[in-house]
Amino acid sequence: MRDTDLYRQILGLQAPWFVDHVDLDVAKGRVDIWLEHEAGARWACAQCARELACRDHAEERVWRHLDTCQFGTFVHARIPRVECPEHGVVQVSVPWAQPRSRFTLTMERWAIDVLKQCATIEGARSLLRLSWDELWGIMSRAVARGQARKQARIIPVIGVDEKAFKKGHRYMTVVCDAQAGCVDYVAEDRSADSLAGYWQSLTPQQRAGIEAVVMDMWPAYIQATRAHVPDAEEKIVFDRFHIMTHIGRAVDTVRKQEHRQLAADDDDRLKGTKYLWLYSKENLPEHRREELATLLGQDLKVARAWAIKEALRGLWHYHSEGWARRYFRRWFFWATHARLPAIREVAYTLKAHLDNIVTYCRHRVTNAVAEGLNSKIMAIKRRACGYRNPEHFKIAIYFFCGGLDLYPR
Repeated sequence: MRDTDLYRQILGLQAPWFVDHVDLDVAKGRVDIWLEHEAGARWACAQCARELACRDHAEERVWRHLDTCQFGTFVHARIPRVECPEHGVVQVSVPWAQPRSRFTLTMERWAIDVLKQCATIEGARSLLRLSWDELWGIMSRAVARGQARKQARIIPVIGVDEKAFKKGHRYMTVVCDAQAGCVDYVAEDRSADSLAGYWQSLTPQQRAGIEAVVMDMWPAYIQATRAHVPDAEEKIVFDRFHIMTHIGRAVDTVRKQEHRQLAADDDDRLKGTKYLWLYSKENLPEHRREELATLLGQDLKVARAWAIKEALRGLWHYHSEGWARRYFRRWFFWATHARLPAIREVAYTLKAHLDNIVTYCRHRVTNAVAEGLNSKIMAIKRRACGYRNPEHFKIAIYFFCGGLDLYPR
């Protein structure tokens, strides 16, 4: 088989395009392929598809293609231009690459696959022998394509969470589709406007179709949701994992205060027990159960705080909001009369937000999907050694976690 026929089939060329000649430069480690077209061919306007005669040609362009063995492969062609009565002088589309791309379709698809597997531009760059800017351009175009192809759809369960972008209280708001398990929207900061931008991007039908919005008790998110989502009071569910995190921090505060008091009297019984008190009873490692039992048998403030924390877990077993409220009232009395200021503070915070805590009884949803995506986002940031540009961080989140159709066609 001739080399021109080989590359015609590899590139999937059809008339009027054909491979004119191929040049192999072993010293430079590259293969160059020159394409030409048949004389007198008619071309479709890229805007309206009207067939027209060739007016002239643009300057020769070069596209990077998949390597031929270890040799870098480059496609050369002069693209015809037509003069459309409606759109003026227009450059026609070519079947092997998208407009303004410097890579063939197969090369761009392969680069996207390698980026997904490597999860870093630096790793993909070394494998593909491309520059950082070239790979970032591929990633950016892929995200832009995916966003343009997204269809407006109703998302029944939405998770809202924050993600630290960099040190100094720099955050991003991440909105996810809790059922599809993908990120639907990313905005800078964690203000009411950050989330309001998402609600405003939805149609009235999409907002009305929302069944539940899971979030933590951040006032800005509550305000934005109440302002834009119909019947928000019935749909907001404060995430139970965030709530248990709040009470867990209070338990740890009690432990630290008590440990300082005991250590002043050379009593180190609470040393190294931080995570012992943060485990739920059923998740406590077997080898530490005896240690916890011993400490619970002593008159310790942290033991009372731990018991209050564990009792709060019983709230999530209720399916009736009425019974959940009754249970909370009993728990609240205990928590506020245990003479533990840190626990009492959390108890009053939960009471103030009780209406949207007990909505869990009806919707039975949590932000577990958002937390899982947050872990993935954190890994992306860690592999890249952080992001200085928030727009770059957003593109990376959409690329790896957005569930988008990234591939060129």
